[in-house]
Amino acid sequence: MSGKIKIGIVGCGVISEIYMQNLTHRFKNVEIVATMDLIRERAENRAKQFNVPKVHDLEDFYKDPEIELVVNLTTPQSHTDVDLRALNGGKHVYSEKPFGLNKADGQKVIELAKSKNLLVGCAPETFLGGGLQMCRKIIDEGWIGLPVAATAFMMGHGHESWHPDPGFYYDFGGGPMFDMGPYYLTALVSMLGPVKKVAGATKISFPTRLITSQPLNGTVIDVKVPTYVTGTLTFESGVIGTIIQTFDVWDSTLPCIEIYGSEGSLRVPDPNTFGGPVLYKKPGMEKWQEVPIEFIYQENSRGIGVSDMAQSIINNRTHRAHGNMAYHVLDIMCSVHDSNDSDKILTLDSTFERPALFPLGLTDGILD
Repeated sequence: MSGKIKIGIVGCGVISEIYMQNLTHRFKNVEIVATMDLIRERAENRAKQFNVPKVHDLEDFYKDPEIELVVNLTTPQSHTDVDLRALNGGKHVYSEKPFGLNKADGQKVIELAKSKNLLVGCAPETFLGGGLQMCRKIIDEGWIGLPVAATAFMMGHGHESWHPDPGFYYDFGGGPMFDMGPYYLTALVSMLGPVKKVAGATKISFPTRLITSQPLNGTVIDVKVPTYVTGTLTFESGVIGTIIQTFDVWDSTLPCIEIYGSEGSLRVPDPNTFGGPVLYKKPGMEKWQEVPIEFIYQENSRGIGVSDMAQSIINNRTHRAHGNMAYHVLDIMCSVHDSNDSDKILTLDSTFERPALFPLGLTDGILD
C-alpha cells in the first residue's frame, strides 16, 4: 500500500490547531479530508484555516467512505464513544489521552478494534520526540547499566488560577493522574517496559477550590477526585518506580523523571515536551552532563503518533503509540486509585510490547 492515508478530525478545539498544522504541513503520509465538531462553527473555522474540503455533521462523518483514520481530539468524557463510533464505521482511530476514564471502556475499544482488524492508538506521543527517544536509546545501550529504580513527579497547584474553565480537572474523570499521568507513565513504560503491580495512596487535600482566573473569577469548585496521588510501581523487569501527581503543592525542586541504574543515573526531560535536555551522570563525574540528542522531532510534533499509525497502515507494521500500551497506562492509573480505595497491592491484568525506537537519520516529516 502506498500514498497518503486520509484523515477525519473530530473535535476542533484548541489542541486541534497544532495537530492540523503538523498533519497538513509537516507529515507527508497523511491528508485531512474532513472535520467535525458538535459546535459546527469550530469545524468550519478549522476547515477554512487548513483548506480541508469537507465539514460533516455527526452521523455523516462516520459514514464518509473517504475517511480511513479518525483523529479523536474530543474531551476525555467523549473519547470512548468517538473511538467506538469510528471503529463501527470501519475506520482506524487515534485518540487524545487518556485512553478512557475506566478500564471497562478501554477494554471495549481494544476488543472492538481487534474484532474488526482495525488499528487503535492514543496520545501522548511525546515519547516519540527526540528527547525521550534519546533516553530510551541510552537505557537500551546500557549507559547506566541495569535499571534499578525510577521516579516521576508532577508537582503543581492546579488550574484554577489560569484556566478559563477549570472545573473539569476537579470532577470525575479529571484529577492530576488522569490529566498529566499519561505523559509520565507513557514515558516510563516506553523506556522500562510494562508494570506488574501497583500500590497507591490518594487524597483530596482541599475540598473546594476558588477560581481566580477569568471569566469565572470568584466561583467555588467542589473537588470530587483525589488531587494528591502517589503510587509505587513494580515493573516486570524488577525496576521499582515512584510516582507523584498532584495539584496540591505550590512549588517543588523535584525532577520530572529520573532513571537510576547500576552504573549511573539519567535525568529525563519534561514528558509533556518533545525535546531535551537529557542529562547523564556516572560515578566519578562531578556534574551532570548534557547528552546531545541524536533524534529529530524535538520541537512540538503533535500528530507524529498519527503519522506513525498511517505509516504502519501503508507498510503493514506495528505502530508505536498503540492501543495496548495506552490501555496499560490506563490500567496503571485506575489501579493506583483502586489500590488506595481497597487498601491492597494490585496486580495488573494488562501488558504490552515496547514500541520500536525510531531509526536515526530520518528526514523530517517522513517516517520509516
